[in-house]
Amino acid sequence: MLVAAALVAVALAPVVLAYLQLGYHDDVRATAEYGDPTAETLRVLDRAVATTSSDVPGDYSWARRTVAVTSVRDELRPTLARLRTDRIERGTVTAIAYNASVATAWADASCPSGPDRQFGDCVADRGVVVQNRTDRTHVLGVAVDVTTTTERGETTITVVVDSMGH
Repeated sequence: MLVAAALVAVALAPVVLAYLQLGYHDDVRATAEYGDPTAETLRVLDRAVATTSSDVPGDYSWARRTVAVTSVRDELRPTLARLRTDRIERGTVTAIAYNASVATAWADASCPSGPDRQFGDCVADRGVVVQNRTDRTHVLGVAVDVTTTTERGETTITVVVDSMGH
């Protein structure tokens, strides 16, 4: 019985080795060491949008919402520029672009409407969604396309990064 078990174990060894090799990925160390570049980009964007949008209500009335959106985009510009070049030495290029149509669709779907709504109108402007809250402009989210290019290929995602960091 013991000899039969040993023979089965020896016979299965090549099968197990072949199975493990099929799952081999030469970039596992790099991914573990540097993380998923798209996920890291989204984490940084979450923090940047939350930080940038937190100061907007005190500075901009609803009538100045276009100026508020320009301010948000100006504040995000250095972060976006850094994200675009941050991983180049590791062979990763990131492209980030505002997505106005997704911002409009998100505002239409996510902002309350009707007579019982608590806040005022929502408007999407150049990829930034803002809402009128007691005549102050509040940033609700920023819609972007993130394209990450590595030697393994290209990944593009479209997200609305909400101002609460979710």
